[in-house]
Amino acid sequence: MTPERDDLPPAGAAALEVFLRRRGCPDFVVDEGLDGLIERWARVADAVESGYPVGLDDYLNDMDVRQLIAEAGPVAGRSIARRVGPKLEAADERMRAMLRPAKHCLWGDALAKRNGWSRESNWWYFEVPQKAGKTLTGDLG
Repeated sequence: MTPERDDLPPAGAAALEVFLRRRGCPDFVVDEGLDGLIERWARVADAVESGYPVGLDDYLNDMDVRQLIAEAGPVAGRSIARRVGPKLEAADERMRAMLRPAKHCLWGDALAKRNGWSRESNWWYFEVPQKAGKTLTGDLG
């Protein structure tokens, strides 16, 4: 559940910390902040580039990292978002080049509708690696 903007501190590191804690993120994620999330996303791109060796559950967890980045960006504030923006754009470009459209939202159409996810705004939930490993390929059917 995403906290309402009204009950967060002003945008910035403190607001981001509160947001991540309310989302149930472990301490190491909170400590690393948006920089750490983007570094994790870049490592996901590395894994996809190498043929993504694990299954759908892991892939969904990795896509949840990108969703968390999307939700945390506005909470972090403009100065933090500006600072990490180029790294995020680079990781996104790498990922997009290695993905292909999925038939449906990977979490299911009902959950996509309930959360307001779309192919345009939340593309990470609607695309799969072109070069998936054996486990993920099997999980995707």
